[in-house]
Amino acid sequence: MTDNQTVQAYSDAWTQSIESICELLAPLPTDSWNRPTECPGWSVRDVVSHIIAVESELLGDPRPIHSLPRDLRHITSEFARYVELPVDKRRCHTPVEITSELEYTVIRRSRALRNAKQEPADLVRWPAGPLSHDMPYAELLRNRAFDVWVHEQDLRRALHVPGNPDSPAALVTRDYLVQGLPKVVAKLAGAPAGSTVVFDVTGPVEFLRTVRVDETGRGSVDGSVGLAPDVQFHLDWETYHRLACGRIHPETAARSIRVDGDTELAARVLAHFALTP
Repeated sequence: MTDNQTVQAYSDAWTQSIESICELLAPLPTDSWNRPTECPGWSVRDVVSHIIAVESELLGDPRPIHSLPRDLRHITSEFARYVELPVDKRRCHTPVEITSELEYTVIRRSRALRNAKQEPADLVRWPAGPLSHDMPYAELLRNRAFDVWVHEQDLRRALHVPGNPDSPAALVTRDYLVQGLPKVVAKLAGAPAGSTVVFDVTGPVEFLRTVRVDETGRGSVDGSVGLAPDVQFHLDWETYHRLACGRIHPETAARSIRVDGDTELAARVLAHFALTP
């Protein structure tokens, strides 16, 4: 695909996922909005509020003026505080107010994406408080497709309404997470030079990737499999993305993973598998 086709694919993936969220929420009874999700401290309402907040900020809307309570135990960093503020501000909003704001925000963002003049490589601001930085426009759209799909799955698990495990945004998520595997294996887990670690993922999104650590300690990932890797993980797609997005602890995920090879290295990889802040 050309760069412009890639941008359109990311935009389409975001659209499909966020419209699925709107459809999921439309018939939701009031008491379901308070169900906890796998995002620490966040209910269904909070996850939706977060999606609204990010898309609104990308539209250039001002952040709300609000003071956070001091007893929110899941706030452990300045980034978490930044993300929490617009979520907490909306905790007094009714489901009707939240869904109306979401639908209006989606309309505005969709229009903005259609009318965007940025080229794929143009640098744009990623609003993330202390983690804010400039990135290529195409990368920002990829990140939004990834983030919205992950939160769609958060909502679906909380509401027991599975769906879209292999949607276009799910494939964006696969590529995003696979791109982070060399960092997980070589840098965070400290796999020694010459190591190979294989990930054999099954389910709606099926893939096989190998991380190779070269003599300098740098990791790379490809789709081939050599003989006798140091570690081979066998797991399903849902376990993979929940673990990689920090939705489940490695100890919990280990029950759904078969490991062949060096168990000590495998444990280090699992302990550092989460790529989201």
